Amino acid sequence: MQVIHGFEHVPYEPLRFEESVMIERSQEFYDWLEARRSVREYSDKWVPKEIIENLIKAASTAPSGAHKQPWTFCAISNPELKRQIRIAAEAEEKESYERRMSERWKEDLKPMATNWQKPFLEVAPWLIIMFKRVYEFNEDGSKANNYYVNESVGIAAGMLISGIHRAGLVTLTHTPSPMNFLEKILERPKNERAFLLLPVGYAAEEVLVPNIRRKSLEDVGLFFE
Repeated sequence: MQVIHGFEHVPYEPLRFEESVMIERSQEFYDWLEARRSVREYSDKWVPKEIIENLIKAASTAPSGAHKQPWTFCAISNPELKRQIRIAAEAEEKESYERRMSERWKEDLKPMATNWQKPFLEVAPWLIIMFKRVYEFNEDGSKANNYYVNESVGIAAGMLISGIHRAGLVTLTHTPSPMNFLEKILERPKNERAFLLLPVGYAAEEVLVPNIRRKSLEDVGLFFE
């Protein structure tokens, strides 16, 4: 252990593999993530709390600006709270579909076969709502800003979604706009803002998903060698 600028630093031993193994592992990781899909139809089969706890712990290993870890994960299985969230979310979604969304936006959503009704908010055994912590409170009540909050919470969200897939469960990124009703229902403090809502559970027995394709490497990657 060494002390640098007054803080303890410990040795880090990264994983090391032969190049052939690295290629194989990276290909396997891609193939595994390629199989992930967003699901809107859920079974009400119970998911043990321990699984949700492990997923939240895994997401919390994400890097963050100055290691401030500016997130709070609210995991909800309470039926009454889920019902309140569904009612409020559907009210916002209905308003969006009928008045806020452009015709182009609604046209782009047609392949998803989605609408303002969100029954999965009650059917899925768990809802995980990510809140971003814009600032913290000092002991004297003053504010201390966090850094790169959206970037940090976004990375944690990606790790959480990957973890849900790894556990054999499914999810959907749900972002009704605005989402401040979540802060009110869950009585969150003033420094927290709703960032993302994820229903988590098993897929229903028979689920159809859009037959869509992801962009190719040539479409998303540039290599400067």
